[in-house]
Amino acid sequence: LVDVTLTTQPEFSFWFKDVGWKVENHGTDPDFEVDIAPQDYHAGRDPQLDLALQLVAQAVQNFRETYPDLTTKPSLPLPNLP
Repeated sequence: LVDVTLTTQPEFSFWFKDVGWKVENHGTDPDFEVDIAPQDYHAGRDPQLDLALQLVAQAVQNFRETYPDLTTKPSLPLPNLP
């Protein structure tokens, strides 16, 4: 390539008992599929960012901070040394 890097392609497949057949270099599947239409790009809209902001706002709205029950904390005294 022009920047002196190189590209690779999946070359080997593998099989594991828990996942079955897979191909190397697959990467991670997205949690949320977001289509970006050419009109969105041309208009300067970012559907991925819009969805991310919606998800963050929803997570913040539903967030409830939890605290440990301090009445049941364990007793951990120092050991008796000889």
